[in-house]
Amino acid sequence: MTVPDKPAGGGAAAPIKAVPLRHPGQWVAAAVIFVLAALFIYGAATNGAYRWGTYRQYLFDTRILSGVGYTLALTVLAMVIAVVLGVLLAVMRLSPNRVLRYSSWTYLWIFRGTPVYVQLVFWGLFGSIYKRIDIGIPFTVQFAHFDIQSLNAAFLFAVIGLGLNEAAYMSEIVRAGVSSVGEGQTEASVALGMSWSLTMRRTVLPQAMRVIIPPTGNEVISMLKTTSLVAAVPFSLELYGRSRDISGVNFQPIPMLMVASTWYLAVTSVLMIGQYYLERYYSRGASRQLSARQLEALAAAVDTTTDKKV
Repeated sequence: MTVPDKPAGGGAAAPIKAVPLRHPGQWVAAAVIFVLAALFIYGAATNGAYRWGTYRQYLFDTRILSGVGYTLALTVLAMVIAVVLGVLLAVMRLSPNRVLRYSSWTYLWIFRGTPVYVQLVFWGLFGSIYKRIDIGIPFTVQFAHFDIQSLNAAFLFAVIGLGLNEAAYMSEIVRAGVSSVGEGQTEASVALGMSWSLTMRRTVLPQAMRVIIPPTGNEVISMLKTTSLVAAVPFSLELYGRSRDISGVNFQPIPMLMVASTWYLAVTSVLMIGQYYLERYYSRGASRQLSARQLEALAAAVDTTTDKKV
């Protein structure tokens, strides 16, 4: 930083010329990363094992696009089950009733303590464990019978298996979000005459969403990738199953894995963008740093006030 000399005539001092601090290490690290990335891209482009012609051929194949649709359906339906059941389990964990609290804890203990792949295998064997389900009054009258072994419900069992496993994690996310809101907020809302439902909708949940949204977005992205495990049910119409079936015919697993990875990355990128805007929406007012729109509004307000004074 250059400090100007004081003027001899006692006039105004010259403006300070601020020299920004240089960071040569950052430029060196950026250059190294750029060179490594360029070498990797060049090596992948010239490596015949990737079979880029096969990659381009199957990237928009109808079977692959159908697999993307099934993957999205599995993700959405499983997350709907997980969110609804997770909220219920979170309420049970926070309940003063010991039976509800311990039942919720037992559910979490089982589904968080066993691998999701093992759980999906059990759902694939559900028809062997329970050959028939009877609905009615126990030991007396039965109103309906369902032959599980005759059902071709691999997709349904895959959704149920993924949803029940994810509900255990969503329960802890919701419980952490609700617990992050201070008790004073609820007490103040009750003092203002708000009902319990209005308090939850206007006071607790808007503040809890700042804590709930980021991990929930991560769980949605994780669920998208976990759908590749539904082959344990077995269900093989989703994206990875389709690419694996095609590679079993053309004997080119590497380009088919690249096709599946490309679509996983594309869908994940869209979900990450949506998560970013949701986080920004629910984090309004949580930071003292003003956004670009808020700064523009503040500058316009200052200009208007200045014009009125003049």
